[in-house]
Amino acid sequence: MDTRDRRDTRWEEVTPGVLRRRLPGWDETVGAVAGEDGVLLVDAGPTRAAAEEVAREVRDLLGLPVTRVVLTHAHFDHVLGAGAFPGAELYAAAGLSAHLADGGRAALAEDAVRHGGERGAAEADAAALPGEWREVRGGLTVSLGGARSVVLAALGPAHSPNDLVVLVPGGPSESPVPFVPSVPPVLFCGDLVEESGEPQAGPDAVPERWPAALGRLLALGGERARYVPGHGAVVDAAFVRAQRAALDRLANR
Repeated sequence: MDTRDRRDTRWEEVTPGVLRRRLPGWDETVGAVAGEDGVLLVDAGPTRAAAEEVAREVRDLLGLPVTRVVLTHAHFDHVLGAGAFPGAELYAAAGLSAHLADGGRAALAEDAVRHGGERGAAEADAAALPGEWREVRGGLTVSLGGARSVVLAALGPAHSPNDLVVLVPGGPSESPVPFVPSVPPVLFCGDLVEESGEPQAGPDAVPERWPAALGRLLALGGERARYVPGHGAVVDAAFVRAQRAALDRLANR
């Protein structure tokens, strides 16, 4: 679905039917992939209020509700909005359900508060998080109806203990002009890739394994992919290779 004539400039069309928005505050990305029967949302933002706004905007832009939610990793700015989608199919890397059951909700709320969030809202959003997720080990292809599907790939631990990425495969261009190239793949990277600043390595990161995760990311997306970082502008394979080299130098000091 072509959304280029739409008026909401907060959303960027990465390829047809694949959108992303950088949320205010922590500059985290949320992504939206239109299928035949609904929209797959990549990450849920830092609050239920933000996620509810995203859901309204996605319906306005794509004409479809959010029916699937994928979390790239369990940090508050990407997760705490997930309670806004109680009827959606939910996907995350293996380990999220156990993490939430083992004090993870309280830890997410505390992290949000440390970063300036309001305590009552953060605790309520953490309490509203779904407890059961379809957990991905290795890879999983998810059909969105019709010809569209996405591939979920678990690449962590790296930035977090459980990093998951979302590949939207490329395809032929809809243009009748023969020299117009095919639509490139899109890879939602979570915080394995950051463009708006240096990659952030918190206490749960595994820096020595991060470069290898980026190597697998590049193999998955390839040279033509558009790589959507967890924070910042869309980048290309050359940027990801440079970030992998920088992280490798840091890990081997």
